[in-house]
Amino acid sequence: AIEAMRRGQPIVVTDDESRENEGDLILAGELATAETVGFVVRHSSGVICVALPGERCDDLRLPPMVSRNQDPKGTAFTVSVDLKAGTTTGISAAERAATFRALADPALGPEAFNRPGHVFPLRARAGGVLERDGHTEA
Repeated sequence: AIEAMRRGQPIVVTDDESRENEGDLILAGELATAETVGFVVRHSSGVICVALPGERCDDLRLPPMVSRNQDPKGTAFTVSVDLKAGTTTGISAAERAATFRALADPALGPEAFNRPGHVFPLRARAGGVLERDGHTEA
């Protein structure tokens, strides 16, 4: 699985029956391509999220999607985004892949993104799965 991630290929990460009992397709955002994002869209619900460290969310000024999170699992959605440069609607696999790569690029700041968009950043908790047993932290 680690080698697949290094090659930019999606992997399936599952959780326990007692949690959500589901699998998520996960890939390294900095290596996202139109092909890999298209694969994820075709083989999932089509809603694509990007897990980001809290510090990166702060750097990008990504506030929580809602002021009071009522999600029973505590999934920390931020406002959705699209990359501004080189995109039109933001919905295509190629444009979502560009947004993934941009979110992973520390050289880009909040001005590089339109809000709302078609990519849903998730704020990962510091401490990873030791702090919260969610796919965001995995």
